[in-house]
Amino acid sequence: MGEEIHYSRFNKSDYQQYFSRLKEETALVKEWFDNHRFSSSALMAGYELEAWLINKKGEPAAINEAFLEYANNALLTPELAKFNVELNVEPEQLSNKVLSSFEHKLNELWQQCSTMAQSLESNIVSIGILPTLQDSDLTTKNISLLDRYKALNEQVMRHRRGLDIELNINGEDHLQVTHKDVMLEAAATSLQIHIQVPQDFAARYYNASALLSAPMVGVSANSPCLFGRRLWQETRIPVFEQAVNTGGYGGAASGPVHRVSFGTGYIRNSMYECFQENLDHFPVLLPVHYHASLKEIKHLALHNGTIWRWNRPLIGFDADQTPHLRIEHRVCASAPSTIDNIANIAFYYGLVHYYATMEEQPECIMAFADVKDNFYRTAQLGLKYKTSWMGNKNDTLQNIILEKLLDEAETGLYKLGISQEDAKRYLSIIERRVEKNKTGSQWQLNFLNAHQDDRSQLTLNYLKNQKTGQPVHEWDFETI
Repeated sequence: MGEEIHYSRFNKSDYQQYFSRLKEETALVKEWFDNHRFSSSALMAGYELEAWLINKKGEPAAINEAFLEYANNALLTPELAKFNVELNVEPEQLSNKVLSSFEHKLNELWQQCSTMAQSLESNIVSIGILPTLQDSDLTTKNISLLDRYKALNEQVMRHRRGLDIELNINGEDHLQVTHKDVMLEAAATSLQIHIQVPQDFAARYYNASALLSAPMVGVSANSPCLFGRRLWQETRIPVFEQAVNTGGYGGAASGPVHRVSFGTGYIRNSMYECFQENLDHFPVLLPVHYHASLKEIKHLALHNGTIWRWNRPLIGFDADQTPHLRIEHRVCASAPSTIDNIANIAFYYGLVHYYATMEEQPECIMAFADVKDNFYRTAQLGLKYKTSWMGNKNDTLQNIILEKLLDEAETGLYKLGISQEDAKRYLSIIERRVEKNKTGSQWQLNFLNAHQDDRSQLTLNYLKNQKTGQPVHEWDFETI
């Protein structure tokens, strides 16, 4: 969904033509898998970071068109809503000083964005759900001026046969609202971590990414509230799943196959299973016709981009046009500071490499149903959620991370060739955050408790702290 499309209206023949081409491209991809055509180059790292544009009062500022025009930077792109933008990085080999390189590049780009935002009488902020966001902000008047977003909205509603989208979340409070469009999706922004993997090990990394989704959503929680209601520790998860609530063929509203989901199970043999599932279970949402060769797999890529697994399989191409496989780990909220974002990235890379290269496959130890349950329960309850991990006795996720996962992440980073200095620096951020149970979400809740639920004051103090560059576990609750 990151690529612009040309769109006016779709007709029946568009769907037929697109589906025919999608079948051809899926068959070609199967040949690539069968014949080991995918890149076997070294592991590569990358990320996408979504952010909010806000005005001087801390409210959403629907100015991304002016912001992006002024920035004129290929690493910055629009998101669904006019008050969101995405920051990107050029991929690098997953070794040595890649983490500190990412931190330096993100700091530099973030400072440029901050300067540009201020010239437009606004600010940029990295947070999962903006505390000052109101339901009335999420209307199509605030949809970004791109054909792909207009088309996405119209086609999702067409598949829902015009039924309103209902958001119904039970947490500390209860929230129930309805919308006639997909703009609820714009309530949540995330850090999406990419890892490019060799074909022979792709299934292991994919399954490990699923397994680790619970601890990752726990340490990175930064979205405790929506529209003034206290909901889940990571409220992005139910918001996004319900905001694009359209299922597979025949609606599949009550079935297991949804366009936004944790997935239907572990991969058994290869990541091709996901692309076959895409073809078999999900109707075409955006039947755009590309005048491109079959081997560019444009139709398969767009179709895959309209299916939002929390761990999404991707096919890209190396510089020499050799196809490669990537995993997009989508569970983390945009973090409170640059160093918090990089620490989350470091924790994921260390853990995923450790678990993907274990002699005994961890997916043989933890059932997928338990992994899925861990994910949703952690999103709801945070680090205090109690679970068994890899067959051990029940304990809080907080203790499991401190007593087991941090050591495993460090081992994984060393096996990747990450510098010892970088590994210790970023994992120490995770350690102190977890020790104090002071995630972005918990800091927000503590601030609201101390300041009579003042969401505007919360947002402005969050921004003040973010500008210091300090990790969230060092933030205070004093008002500006």
